[in-house]
Formats: sequence, structure tokens, C-alpha cells
Amino acid sequence: MRWAVLAAAAVLSLGSAVRAEVPESPAATLGPRDLFGLQQAADPQVRPDGGAIAYVRVSNDIMADKAQRSIWLVDPRTGAQTPLVADGKTNFAPRWSPDGSRLAYVAAGENGAQLYVRWIDAGRSARIADLEQAPNDIAWSPDGKTIAFTMLTIDEPKPLAAPMAKPQGAKWADPLKIIDRVTYRADGAGLLKPGYRHLFAVAADGGAPRQLTFGKFDDAGPIDFTPDGKAILFATNRAENWERDPGEAEVYSVGVDGGPITRLTHRVGPDFAPVASPDGSKIAYVGYDDARHRGYENVQLYVMDRDGSNPRSLTAGLDRSVAAPQWAADSKSLYVAYEDQGHTKVARVGLDGKVETLIQQIGGGGLDRPYTGGEFSIAKGGLIAFTDSTPEHPADLAVLRGGKVQRLTDLNAGLFAGKTLGKVEALPVKSSYDGKAIGAWIVTPPGFDPSKKYPLILEIHGGPFSAYGPTFSTDDQLYAAAGYVVVYSNPRGSTSYGEDFANTIDRNYPSHDYDDLMSVVDAAIAKGFVDDKRLYVTGGSGGGVLTAWIVGKTDRFRAAATQKPVINWASEVLTTDGYVFMGPYWFGKMPWEDPEAYWKRSPLSLVGNVKTPTLVVVGEEDNRTPPSEAEQYFAALQFRGVPTALIRVPGASHGGIAARPSQSAAKAESIVAWFERFK
Repeated sequence: MRWAVLAAAAVLSLGSAVRAEVPESPAATLGPRDLFGLQQAADPQVRPDGGAIAYVRVSNDIMADKAQRSIWLVDPRTGAQTPLVADGKTNFAPRWSPDGSRLAYVAAGENGAQLYVRWIDAGRSARIADLEQAPNDIAWSPDGKTIAFTMLTIDEPKPLAAPMAKPQGAKWADPLKIIDRVTYRADGAGLLKPGYRHLFAVAADGGAPRQLTFGKFDDAGPIDFTPDGKAILFATNRAENWERDPGEAEVYSVGVDGGPITRLTHRVGPDFAPVASPDGSKIAYVGYDDARHRGYENVQLYVMDRDGSNPRSLTAGLDRSVAAPQWAADSKSLYVAYEDQGHTKVARVGLDGKVETLIQQIGGGGLDRPYTGGEFSIAKGGLIAFTDSTPEHPADLAVLRGGKVQRLTDLNAGLFAGKTLGKVEALPVKSSYDGKAIGAWIVTPPGFDPSKKYPLILEIHGGPFSAYGPTFSTDDQLYAAAGYVVVYSNPRGSTSYGEDFANTIDRNYPSHDYDDLMSVVDAAIAKGFVDDKRLYVTGGSGGGVLTAWIVGKTDRFRAAATQKPVINWASEVLTTDGYVFMGPYWFGKMPWEDPEAYWKRSPLSLVGNVKTPTLVVVGEEDNRTPPSEAEQYFAALQFRGVPTALIRVPGASHGGIAARPSQSAAKAESIVAWFERFK
């Protein structure tokens, strides 16, 4: 293993991947160490007048082995860049004041995450409040005098018994941890700090923050001021049983002066991300009618009058989920992002429901796998800044102006100079099960020669309600650099193809998504340059589920690597951090009510069929698909004598298994090395 030490359950040397069939030297292709040099743009924020763009530049510190975030300013006319502040801290979440003279942001350092304001012309920053917890969801008041945000308020549970008094100077064990909340841990955070998230406001030139909402509820952002500056819009669930009802939230408003909280939406289903129209007459928000325990629902764009009356959907006919609503300056339309066939797009939606797509693809987010994603923001004059990712580069900053797209940054030009990446192309696929069109892409290695035969890796996305697209992926590029053809796809159940397509796996996962994936492999083989005797399969989370399911159904793959999988649904739904959602929404009943349904959908039920050498990978701090799931599969394979190994990634969560460059590189390289063992 090249760049990190991975704890393993057995003494195993996977060695280095053999980079056969690639004519270039290692420096001419993407290598593991290059992951430290990657940079990408995130969270673009256009100044209201369109004259400048603030964005977060994400880079990696090779000495600390982690991402660093800094805020940069870009001139959208020239592309000239300037760092906002160089103080050695991690800076993020830039938000412009209404007049564009100041920029609020969060800086994380020795004193935790604190709220700062930058006076742009003066070139000076100041911390405007001394906060006990990290601020989130920053919003400026229309007059620029107040900044609102959400923040955790600590509420320690009382001990069950009075603590004993210890002798002076005694070193006793830490006190017992008392947990009485329904949701008490989260992937990436571990055990949650006890308390509730509420709204606060502070003077924009500094002062003591004022708490605006109270109670044993979590108040969520994004938040927005009404144009008159008298109220703040937010989302929350304040029902008695709110913690056990994850599919519910309503839009509320609260007075900035501490006035009453007013509920504005009333229905079964989540309503969130409220934004007030500039003229103050309407509120837009996103949400859906919850069919109560169906696997997937399209998130729609809604508008209502300021008082909550006359709610209506503007995107009921779109059959795609939308996100991040932002009003046009004239209050006659909104801008949203939506996913369509593996592409994240930006559209303008009129109050008559007319949808006009403006940007065909934005991208950004995680680097390891090619998930859909991306962010955008809009100036009053209509300039749109967005993150632009393609298969050839991670997210850069781009703008749409006058109907034309212009990329303003090229953050990885130096790193990629002289390197050849794997080429990504669409792969037409029809499912062998029912002829459905399946979105898929094929990656060919650097130095590709179609007259040769290449080994193939089938790489499967997680979710399962998510989607891949034609965006940059370090895993796929490292696999390609090792001489593999890679295919990835959006089998049934994936998002961005409509509600019906996603719900073909409702109460039926895994199922015929297996047939879709086999059809993807067959379509790649039909191209003529794939060695059908050297097929390999891997995937993470839901892709880990399907990897383990596949090797229980067929022996056509030479080796497999199941990453952070679910192996036994009965144990998973009560050990995952999302247990109040997963059982009710994905199964309809709990394991003790219908054990047969849980068992027949568990890859563990097929382990008696497995002959394929299978590597098992999991983060040691995974709270979504806990290590116990991976360990069950490893133990079962060991009992049966199937070649296997268990890789435990130290300190890694489910979502953060590839967050540290050394571990991301070592994981991908170890998977390739495992596959090379079984040529």
C-alpha cells in the first residue's frame, strides 16, 4: 500500500498494482500522489451587482493529509483572482451583504468555527461574535445591519443517578454518557453533542448574538429574511413526535425582534429551503407530498403567498427533483438546479410553471466517484456563477453571461500538464430484463488501443437513490491508469430519470438492478476491446450492497471489492444513524414484523453461493453502514474458504472514506492490487 497504512483483519500484503498495457511512464498518467495536488471550486457566491464572485477553493495539505478551504475573489470579466484572507485558518461559507461592500464568512481555527465579516474596500476582517458552537446557514438582513444564522444550543441530559464524589486528586474514568435522544449520532460527526439547533441574530458590525427560537426542536436552514427585514424564514418540525418522523417539516417565520413563530405550510411531507420574493409578495420553497413510506419522491418547487395561502407546485410536470431555489430580481421567476439523466442542470422556472434550461451541466462535490452535484448563484442582473466539472477536470468556477458559458478558473492546469487521463464516453445500454434504457459511461485507459483486449471494472454507485454522471472521478481515473476499462451506470432506482424509474426498486432492492448492471457489462464487452475473462466489480454503500449481491448471483467476475456495504438488512436498519428512516421507508415494516422480507433482500442470504474472491472495505467510524456489516461478510467468506480480506480505514466515516488523500489513493490502489491477484 503506497500512501497510507490501512488496518487489516488479517496480515495481508496487497502490493502495488501492475500497470500493464499502458505505454506512458507513471508521470504521464494520474497517480496516487497526484490526489494531494487536486483542487476544486465550491460554493460560488456572486456579488449582488455581478461585479465579483467569492468562492471556496478546496485544496489538499500533503503534510496534514486533509483538505483546506480558503475564500477567493474573482473578477468575472477578466478571471483575475485574489485570496480573501491568508490567516492560516480554514475559511468557508462566504455570503455577500446586500450592498456588496462586505462579505460574511466562517473561519475555523483553534477557537472553533467563528463568524467573521470582511470589509472589502478596507481589506480588513473582524470576528463579530464570540460563539460557543459553529454557525451555519448565514443570511444578511436587507438593510445589511443584521446577520442571522443557526447554531446548536447545548442541552446536557441529566444523569440517572447522582454522581459519587471522588477523592481530591483521584483519576477516575470518564463519567457515563447518558443518551435519550432518538437521533444521537450521525455519520461524519459520531456521537452528536446533546442539544437543539436554533436561530440567532447578531449586529453585522459585532455584538452579542440574540437567540430567536427556543424549545426541544431542531430549526433548519437554509434561512432567509423577508424583504421588509422584520422576519426570518426557516424550516422545522415541531410536532410532538418529530424525532421519529424524518419525512416531515414545515416552513415557519419568526420575528427578528423575538416576535411569535408562525407556521406557513400545512401538509404531510417536508417543506424546506424557503426564500422570499424580492417584492415581498410570495415565498418559494421545495418539498413534496409524502406518500408515507415510499422509497423516493420528486422534490418540487412551490410558491405561496406571504401569509402561507395559495400554495402551488411550479414543477409538477417536470418529473425531476429540484433544489436551491433563488428568485429573479423581478420576482417573476425562480432559478433552480435539477438532475436529468445523470446531468445537474440549472433552469429558470416561471410563475406559470414554464421551465427553461439555461445550463446543461454543473458539477462538483466529492472527487473519488462521479456523482452528480454542483452549486450556483445569481446576481441581480442575471449573471450566473456555477461550479463546472467534466470528466477531464474537477470543479472549476464558471459563469453564464449573455447565453454563453465561460470558465474562469483552471485550478488543475499545472497538475494535469503532460498527463493523459482516461477518456469518458457515453455507453448506450438497454436492460436485458425489460428493455429500459440505462444511462452508462465507459472509461478507456490512457494510451488506449481498440485492437487490444483490456480487463474491465464495473463500478457501482451508492444511494441507491442517487446518480452518476460525466464528471471527474479519481477512482475511475486511477483504475484506468492501471490499465482497466471502467464502466459505471445508473441502474433502475437511480435518480434523475423520473419518479417511476427510481421507484422500480421500492420494496424491491436489490432486484432487477442486477440485470441492468449485467447489461452494462455486456454492452462494454460488445465494443470488442474488453477481455470477457477478466471482469471485476466494485462499488460503495448501495454499490457495495450490489457488489455483494452480484457475486452471490454469478461467477462471471474474477474478483470483487465490496466497499462499506449493507450485508444483513435486519442488523443494518437498527445500527445505522438513519434508523428512523430506513426501515419505515425502504421496507414498510421492521425486522421483527417481516423477517423474511429483510432476509431475502440481504446479500448475506446468498453468501453460500459465493466463489468470487472478494475484498471487503469499510471506514472504522462509519455510522451509515457500520463496520459490523462488513465484518459479517468477511467472517462468512472466511468460514466458507472464499479468498477474502478486510480493510478497515482508520478514522474514516461513511461519507468521508475518501476524504483524506492518502486513504483515498490507498483504497483505490489496494482494490486494483486485489484484482491483479486474480488475473
